[in-house]
Amino acid sequence: MTEKPKKSERERRIPKFRRRAEARPNEVLDAALDLFIEQGFAATRVEDIAKRAGLSKGAVYLYFPSKEALFEGLVKRGVAPFAQHALDMVVQFQGHPRVALSAVMSMMAIKIGDARVSAIPKLILREGVRFPELAQMYRREVLEKVLPVLTALIATGIENGHLRDVDPELTVRSIVGPLLTHLLLAEVFQIVPEGGMAPDRLIENHLTILFDGLSAPAKEEQA
Repeated sequence: MTEKPKKSERERRIPKFRRRAEARPNEVLDAALDLFIEQGFAATRVEDIAKRAGLSKGAVYLYFPSKEALFEGLVKRGVAPFAQHALDMVVQFQGHPRVALSAVMSMMAIKIGDARVSAIPKLILREGVRFPELAQMYRREVLEKVLPVLTALIATGIENGHLRDVDPELTVRSIVGPLLTHLLLAEVFQIVPEGGMAPDRLIENHLTILFDGLSAPAKEEQA
């Protein structure tokens, strides 16, 4: 007979009803994400989310005052912590920018490979035009924090002689652009590489082109 996992000391001290209440916001977010993936943001109603979570509509509003607040909760739970972790790595890094970018983009590959995490930027691509407040929220919570740090990383790489003299801001767009295009082709046009999304292969290929260029070394060109 399989033994049940033992509860922590904190879990034993907290009454069962309180533990249940503490779990409800995540249960609501899980239900919302499932429905946003299945039928889109626009078609999903708060009452649908409440039913999926096993709560009343009023109970959902206790935690999230609107459907937009639910989406913001998903971003803060699923994307913002990863973005902050990546930023902490970059800010503390000293050395060739390729090392830092490789580490960050490898982390991104893992996150993109998680369907429930990648669903959030996909929803932004799909719904951002109809719901600009979602795009603005994602910009505030993620992009406005990430882009300046990456731009500073490139600028420092130029100053230290690791990189050629390029426009740091435009270079960052060139770095993140292929990832957005990869998601856009798959999500909007249903064009998926052979073998699936394969974000790890995409990023490895992208970094090779980014730092080594498309031109083969002289010896390979002559072969």
